[in-house]
Amino acid sequence: QVQLVESGGGLVQAGGSLRVSCTTSGIIFSIYVMGWYRQAPGKQRELVAEFTRGGSINYAHSVKGRFTISRDNDKNTVYLQMNSLKPEDTAVYYCHVVNPWAVEYWGQGTQVTVSS
Repeated sequence: QVQLVESGGGLVQAGGSLRVSCTTSGIIFSIYVMGWYRQAPGKQRELVAEFTRGGSINYAHSVKGRFTISRDNDKNTVYLQMNSLKPEDTAVYYCHVVNPWAVEYWGQGTQVTVSS
């Protein structure tokens, strides 16, 4: 059974930093596409950052230079370090993984709130 458990969200002032984590189980971590999406109130869910199947990294334009995605294959965990946070980064952040057969899995989400 695949499980994705996010942690690390919270409330931070603009300009601050947070790191969210996603610990996975039930998957062969190293061969999955994985990343982070977010959804703000009244908006569609959008990609924030991801490791692609080819091993490269994609970032949303709005977070380039501020956010860093990383992974620890030994801990089956993917991280999103968020620096220089802005109020517009406020959203629920979701961990997302895709297995080699294109089956998608989502975490339950963790709230990130950036106050101005």
